[in-house]
Amino acid sequence: MAEILAIKRAPEGPVFSVLENGILHVTLARPPANALSIAAMESLQAELDRARDDKAVRVIVLAASGKVFCAGHDLKEMNTRRTDADNGKAFFEETFAMCSRLMQSIVRHPKPVVAEVDGIATAAGCQLVASCDLAIASDQATFGVNGINVGLFCTTPGVALVRGVKPKHAMEMLLTGEMFDASTAKDFGLINRVVPREYLTQIVTKYAQTIASKSPLTLKIGKEAFYAQAEMGLAEAYEYASRVMVENMLARDAEEGIGAFIGKRDPKWTGE
Repeated sequence: MAEILAIKRAPEGPVFSVLENGILHVTLARPPANALSIAAMESLQAELDRARDDKAVRVIVLAASGKVFCAGHDLKEMNTRRTDADNGKAFFEETFAMCSRLMQSIVRHPKPVVAEVDGIATAAGCQLVASCDLAIASDQATFGVNGINVGLFCTTPGVALVRGVKPKHAMEMLLTGEMFDASTAKDFGLINRVVPREYLTQIVTKYAQTIASKSPLTLKIGKEAFYAQAEMGLAEAYEYASRVMVENMLARDAEEGIGAFIGKRDPKWTGE
């Protein structure tokens, strides 16, 4: 059994995490819905913030307990605030601002984030999957952005969707509010792989182990550059990417990695 290097656990909270051999497993732990309540988003944000500068964390795996990966925002929590003097406006603003920060934190995080999806991912839960760098799902997983069914267009989930899914596929999900199986989600580009449920954790761990074995500096440089250039025009993107490649080549890890490749030995990463 792999050595557990550190454990962080909040048994009564909406999230718990375990750090094992460079992989931080963060689990949504408030079934049945695993909704993105204020408390859940605060807990997830705290885990991401702690992992940012923790050199022991190389990869983050985001999973969930129960039959639902994440049902999106906690609509009951939000609806109770309609009795506020402003009809809930301030609370709604706080909720969506917090969610937007959380999703951007995943995209901008220096460590790769992998979604392990087994079950239902809807609305902001689907947004959560779309925001991760990689997403691997069981053959029992389903996906949807079904706010339209309750009179609420999933506009913020659409931000994440359209950056990973073709616009017409994104609009199909947003306009119909229908649930899509894992195979269709893969065809749409929302997830990377569909695997049998019994092998999901094993395969996700293998992916995470492979990524964790790479230079942490190179992962940080590469992830940041990937998303930055995607928002640029072609010429600007190549100019920017070329500068990044030069900086990367000057790093000690690149010198070590290339030297190890030429010398036919395993590299020893320092993160510099």
